[in-house]
This record gives sequence, C-alpha cells and structure tokens, in this order.
Amino acid sequence: MAPAGKKTSKNKSSEDNNNNNDNHRDGDGVPDALLENQRTRVTVGNSGNENTRGVYYSGAYTSLGYDNSFSLEKFKKNFKIKVLSDQPEHLVFEMIGVDAPIANALRRILISEIPTMAIERVYMINNTSILQDEVLAHRLGLIPIKVDPSKFNYKQPNKEYTAEDTIIFSLKVKCYRDQKTGEIVNETVYSKDLKWVPTEDQQEIFDEDDKPRPAVDDIPIVKLRPGQALEVQCYCEKNIGREHIKWSPVGTASYKIMPLITVSPKVTGEKAEKLKNSCPMKVFDIEDSGQAFAARPLNCTMCRECIRDPEMEPLVKLERIRDHFIFSIESVGTLEPKSLFKQAIQILIDKCVTVENSLRSNV
Repeated sequence: MAPAGKKTSKNKSSEDNNNNNDNHRDGDGVPDALLENQRTRVTVGNSGNENTRGVYYSGAYTSLGYDNSFSLEKFKKNFKIKVLSDQPEHLVFEMIGVDAPIANALRRILISEIPTMAIERVYMINNTSILQDEVLAHRLGLIPIKVDPSKFNYKQPNKEYTAEDTIIFSLKVKCYRDQKTGEIVNETVYSKDLKWVPTEDQQEIFDEDDKPRPAVDDIPIVKLRPGQALEVQCYCEKNIGREHIKWSPVGTASYKIMPLITVSPKVTGEKAEKLKNSCPMKVFDIEDSGQAFAARPLNCTMCRECIRDPEMEPLVKLERIRDHFIFSIESVGTLEPKSLFKQAIQILIDKCVTVENSLRSNV
C-alpha cells in the first residue's frame, strides 16, 4: 500500500489533469471554457465591464483552432423564442441565438417602420375652448386609431383624399349646464367622442366589430366650460413612425441582455442575509441550507449593489449572455404586439433581400 502522502499527490495530479481537460478543446473543435466565456459573456464588475464588444470576424480564433464563421445550420439549431408574458398590449419574450445588431434592428423597425393610421389634417369648424387650434390639432394627432392599415394605401402628395387612403372622424361637442340638476354636461372631451364618418365604399370594408375608432376611449382632449363648444373634422392618413412619432405603433420597444448571476457556496449565514438585503430588486433569496442564490435573475438591472462591498465582490459573479435577449413590446393599442413583431421580421427580411439583390447586380 502506498503512503498517504503519495496517494494524496496522485489524486491531486488526477484532478489537475481533469481540470486541464475541461479547459481545452474537445475532438469536435469546441473552444475551452475560458474562450467560450470571452465569446459569449459580458462580465460586469465594480471597475467596469469586460468583453462588451462582440467578435464577428470568422478568423478571430483561428490560432486556437476554432472557426468563428457564421453557420446557417448552427443558427437554425440555436435560435429560440420563449414567450414570458402575452397580454393584449404587452408582449415579453426571450430571443436566443441572435447578435445584438439583429435585436436592435428589430427594435428600430418596431418604433419607426411599421405603418399605422393617424390623424394628419384637422379642420376647425368651431373652437371656443381655451385651447389654441394648433395645440388642439397636435393633441388629436397623437390619439392612436385602431384600424387595420393594410386596408389602406399611402396618400400621394398633392392628391385629393379618397376612400382608399383616408379615414374621416368628426368631433362635435357642446358644454352646458343641466337646468334640472345643475350639473355640467360634457365638461371634458374624450377620445370616445370622435365618430367615424364612413363613405359608401368604406362601409363594405369594415364590420361593426372592427370599424375604425380610437384605441382608447378615455383619453382627455380638452376641458370645456358651459357655453363653449368644439366642432372639428379629422382626416387620418397612413404612414410610419420615421415620419412622425404619432404613426409609431408602440409606446416602447426595448430589450436587455439576459443576466447570469453566480453566487459562491461560501455565501451563507450573515453573508447571505447581507447579500439578500443589498439588492434593491430582490434578486437574491436564501435556501433552507442557509446558502444564498439568485432566485429572480430577470429582475437584475446590474446596479452592482451586491458587489459594492469588497468582501462580496469575489463571491458574486455578474455576467450577461451576449446572444440571449429579454425583448419587450408595448403596443399603443392599434395593433397586437405579436402582429407587430411578425411585421418587423418581414420588413427585416425585405431589407436583406434588397441588399442581396443590389450586391448581385453590382458584382
């Protein structure tokens, strides 16, 4: 039997070999743990962020035996979408396997390139309210109109309004005091007071359930006093948010990179309580064993409060997964978020096709 010291040395050597094997490439050319971490993680620390820039050059890791070139098959295998919350006007989902430029392109398309209908021309027939005509017209223009824009054409400049490119709304309200009760009637003009004025052609396009109307009924437009009145005609046109924000179909479209939080097993007892209480977003919790862990990582905003203490910084590792995004789409009510996301993808595909055709014609 070998002496105890020899046995310990042999076991330690075996462990070192295992660690070395874990940190090197396998037979399929997969990079070691350190390289994979540099490629796919953004590290957040008190001194700053590391690995913030993505590396897209195909030969960036050739010297290490790893091919970093884009693979369509690999993309198809890795790309995933997981819906976290699906509400009529708010969609939250995970988008996995894409780079930040693609996620940002979809965000920008959602904000500025999906067409909607909005009030563009306001004809004042009577306005005795305290609000000036220009301010009133601006407020009316920002009211989201719930209607399918695909049923209309873009209005051509210097052309007359037609049923194919225009929706007309009428707003006629008069404020007065009820003689019997003394209550003021129509003190506030709301978006629900906008009434669609259809043409004969448009009557056939829409059913009763999907007729053009404001997306929200209780948007205040102006306050009136007894004797004041408001009568206007509003003309809606089709356009995109790049022309004016009133045509944007979203209140906001945003994303954040998926947080990855690793807590050392040493964080127990008082340290665990300290870590839990340090986080303003309540990310951490304590197991029955007394060890702290990241119970709600999606809440993390990377504020670094958990690692401000030099004692805690080596015990908590904050990272973000570079190709994993939490995407949020908040619709203004004109179109459903799922429909908006599908349209954004189609617009991105059309842009790629245009670039591809342009390259082919010039090469």
